[in-house]
Amino acid sequence: MKTDIEPTHTPAGSPPRLRTRSTGRAGDKIFLGLSRGSGIILLVIMAAIAAFLTYRAVIAISKDEANFLTAFEWNTGTEPMRFGIAVLAYGTVISSVIAMVIAVPVAVGIALFISHYAPRRLATPVAYVIDLLAAVPSIVYGLWGALFLVPHLTGLYTWLDEYLGWTGIFSYQGGAARSLFTVGILLAIMILPIVTSVSREVFRQVPKMHEEAALALGATRWEVVRMSVLPFGRSGIISASMLGLGRALGETMAVATVLSPSYLIDASLLDPGGGTFAQNIASHFKEANDNGRDALIASGLVLFVITLLVNGAARMIIARRKEYSGAAA
Repeated sequence: MKTDIEPTHTPAGSPPRLRTRSTGRAGDKIFLGLSRGSGIILLVIMAAIAAFLTYRAVIAISKDEANFLTAFEWNTGTEPMRFGIAVLAYGTVISSVIAMVIAVPVAVGIALFISHYAPRRLATPVAYVIDLLAAVPSIVYGLWGALFLVPHLTGLYTWLDEYLGWTGIFSYQGGAARSLFTVGILLAIMILPIVTSVSREVFRQVPKMHEEAALALGATRWEVVRMSVLPFGRSGIISASMLGLGRALGETMAVATVLSPSYLIDASLLDPGGGTFAQNIASHFKEANDNGRDALIASGLVLFVITLLVNGAARMIIARRKEYSGAAA
């Protein structure tokens, strides 16, 4: 790269400094233009999606005779239309929270086992199998959940009802286990490979000097993980969790296959019923008329906003904890 050397102004008594100015090459200019253009195109696409969803949502909400945010019904094929997203928002958030509570601790434990505990001859095949789980189509997970998971959860539901039914959250009235709790378990299995893979790669980036220094000071293996590995990888774990949460929020076919939908909110997580945004769109889009599709798009806009808020919150958490993560060391 051709450069021009220019003197810079320095305080009296200080040695002179030289500043180089790059004239650039054609390849660098092309790469800069492509990179900048790609970023602009991405922003334009996101803005176009938001504008389209907002436009169609406004049309649907203007024709809605019920409260869009609080109504417990979805009747878009009648005149006047009456629909709301209260049940869908509740089901989406609750099933995703259940999935995160189950999947994240297990995924972090697996990632630590692969990166710091398992011998190489065992860690390699285990990591390979975990990565393969991420490639399984969601409809396959849905079929497995409907044909295998649902029938085999009856015993767990009965046990939860016996010991925790007094809370009301885990009361079970019998019947097929097609509930939000089952959906949460299935989503946890689906997002487990994503969270595990990203966390494993983050743990591998921990500076070896930190671990060796802790071991030299007499720390046990768990103390090394607690004081060196986990603080360094905290931001990576949050990022991995947000990737998993994004899939859980938007999962469609697996949820539609397992869940028995209804437009009622039950205090118990074990009773059949409930719904999610993605499942509702997949179930009603085919037979919906123009007004019904606008209503589904309005619910999709809410899911779009929830996803943006979740990712924005994750970025804020990562930014606040970055200086303490050890990444700058």
